[in-house]
Amino acid sequence: MVSARGGFHTGKLGPRPGESSIGPVTESAVSGAAFLLRNVVEALPDGEVERKLASGRPLRVKLGIDPTAPDIHLGHAVVLRKLREFQDAGHVVVLIVGDYTARVGDPSGRSAMRPQLDPAEIDRNAETFQQQAFTILDPARTEVRRNSEWLDMPMEDLFRLARMATVAQILERDDFSRRHAARDPISILELLYPLLQGYDSVAVRADIELGGTDQKFNLLLGRDIQQDHGIEPQAVVTLPILPGIEGVKRMSKSAGNYVGVTDPPEEAFGKVMRVPDETMPEYYRLLLDRVADPELTPRDAKRALARDIVAMFHGEAAGHAAEAHFDRLFVDHRPPEELEECVLPSGDSLGAPTLVSTCFGLSGSEARRLIEQGGVRIDGEALGPEAAELSTADLDGRVLQVGRRRFRRLRRTA
Repeated sequence: MVSARGGFHTGKLGPRPGESSIGPVTESAVSGAAFLLRNVVEALPDGEVERKLASGRPLRVKLGIDPTAPDIHLGHAVVLRKLREFQDAGHVVVLIVGDYTARVGDPSGRSAMRPQLDPAEIDRNAETFQQQAFTILDPARTEVRRNSEWLDMPMEDLFRLARMATVAQILERDDFSRRHAARDPISILELLYPLLQGYDSVAVRADIELGGTDQKFNLLLGRDIQQDHGIEPQAVVTLPILPGIEGVKRMSKSAGNYVGVTDPPEEAFGKVMRVPDETMPEYYRLLLDRVADPELTPRDAKRALARDIVAMFHGEAAGHAAEAHFDRLFVDHRPPEELEECVLPSGDSLGAPTLVSTCFGLSGSEARRLIEQGGVRIDGEALGPEAAELSTADLDGRVLQVGRRRFRRLRRTA
């Protein structure tokens, strides 16, 4: 554990500096590692996970995530599910909520500096993230820490950390080297990020650290920083990065190609149904740990995938209900059974753009564009641009639809 002043205390957090907890590699350790290392990209150094498992003690398995956004998506779920497997095998997960590193901004995979987040926003995101992580992790075997506990360090400790690597070494990272070659700006703060992440491993005495393939440099640097502080180096396990629902870019909220773990079942089902056929095997392997039934058509395999992903977070009944909702909308072309109501403005008539704007909170220009493109329907019939004024009496009780997924039941004021 790290004290408020940055000093270290030995005790329940693992071996003391210089002590080794690694015993002979047993057959059970090898078989246990084989199970835990399914679907990973790399486990480094070679054989290190097996050697740590051979100690027979509960290992401290670390994951650090910066709360730059409030919600967890299926991309996060890949590594969280792997952490749950370590928990089920008797190990302790140390979840680092990077409330301090989020102020720096992880430069991994970035072509430019991240905008600085407001600390209050980071704190809000951290609370939401922790709650959502427990939809996958076992809270009883999870130690949640915020790296503000130790990164608010004395300058002397920061100087020691900064001496751990040279600028040339840090610039070897792919994202930094590309930006440097293109003469794009790289802040000194960004160069410190890998060192700060590595110091997290010192603070919590991590035995194993998990991360995406884009984190490999940071995770390996954490080993060096642990050694410099007299702590047995962690093993490093990297996992694949899940593609977004369009099958091209990595899943992220900023790209809009994500499925959130708290998305409503109907919304999550519909999003998964947009995953390209060629991307489905990755979703099956990384999220469900199996392959699709070879007897199913691609359409039915995707339905099974969407059903099971919804069931993972909302239960089996929700998966089937979401499929029925999807069929009602996109197969039978009927509105949902339960519809939110939209109360019409007072008066005998109103313009079509005003109707759309009122019910869906859109701007007038966006409403007109949707109408011109045929994206607005009333009781299933397209509302053409020639529909200037609409009778509120005629609209009462009818269903207004925008796009494929948004519906409102229209109600006239008394």
